[in-house]
Amino acid sequence: MDKQLWTEINNTLVKEFEFADFKSAVDFINRVAVVAKKQNHHQDIFLHSYKRVKITLSTHSENKVTEKDYKLAELIDKLFLK
Repeated sequence: MDKQLWTEINNTLVKEFEFADFKSAVDFINRVAVVAKKQNHHQDIFLHSYKRVKITLSTHSENKVTEKDYKLAELIDKLFLK
């Protein structure tokens, strides 16, 4: 289970997730995409080291972190714990 919290860096929320393998990481990215689309809020996703996913959230129109980002972060955490 992931205990890392989201970190606020340069007007963004950032968190990194680690998975057992590449397929699990890609499956997570796809699930995040579905949730983000429903929220009409999109993030930057970086897949690296074959099983690590870094997600960065910010409200680009506001150039800062907003309630939309915290809401999506909460939903992403729930996806990770499934």
